[in-house]
Amino acid sequence: MFTLYRTQGIVLAKKDRGETDRLFSFYTKDFGRLELLAKSERKIKSKLRAGLELFYLSEVEFFQGKRQKTITDAILIDKFGNLRKDLEKLKVVYQISALAGKLLRGQEPENRIWRLLNEVFQKLDSSRIKGQAVVFLHHYFLWNFLSFLGYRLDFYNCFLCHKRITPGELFINPREGGLVCRNCKKKVLKAEPIDPDLVKIIRIFYKRDLPTLGRLKIKESALKDLNSMSKNYLSGILEKTQ
Repeated sequence: MFTLYRTQGIVLAKKDRGETDRLFSFYTKDFGRLELLAKSERKIKSKLRAGLELFYLSEVEFFQGKRQKTITDAILIDKFGNLRKDLEKLKVVYQISALAGKLLRGQEPENRIWRLLNEVFQKLDSSRIKGQAVVFLHHYFLWNFLSFLGYRLDFYNCFLCHKRITPGELFINPREGGLVCRNCKKKVLKAEPIDPDLVKIIRIFYKRDLPTLGRLKIKESALKDLNSMSKNYLSGILEKTQ
């Protein structure tokens, strides 16, 4: 007799299996990332369809078979309807899904990641969140997600000499460790200047200070620099993990 398990999870990906089945990738509250098979889910009369769709928050019941975990029940909790009406927000959640697929390995539950996913999805679902706030939420997720996986950068001290960074000209090497002081700049292969305002923004990300983040407004040039820095930071991590 199979043991049944129940948990809440967010659907991050799906793909067809055979003629009528689908395989769903969840990040769950109690089990971390799970690949769950929904048999006959593609049939119109399937009872599972109402609770299984990309970016749904659902409560799922499943059992462990010989080769595959199989869903027996799925109850919708939140479909994040407002999020689905906004192409920019959908783009962000697709990016979150892709990142999770690359870096989350097997059943490794992490309560901080579960809370972060729920927090970001709930915020993106708000009709009040738009424009730069959507972009900030994407970076907010990225920096905290990577931090929880063990890739946190130090934005208070030089990563080489460990001395406190003082106001003034700042440098960063996101692939090697973070901020670099002026004295240590020559010791690294590549350290680029960084706007002090970007340092403040990353510190806000790490503090999980969403109210302050919601009030931020920065120039498009600074936003472009933030995009570039985040991309460089992520690329370095992906190179190490592939």
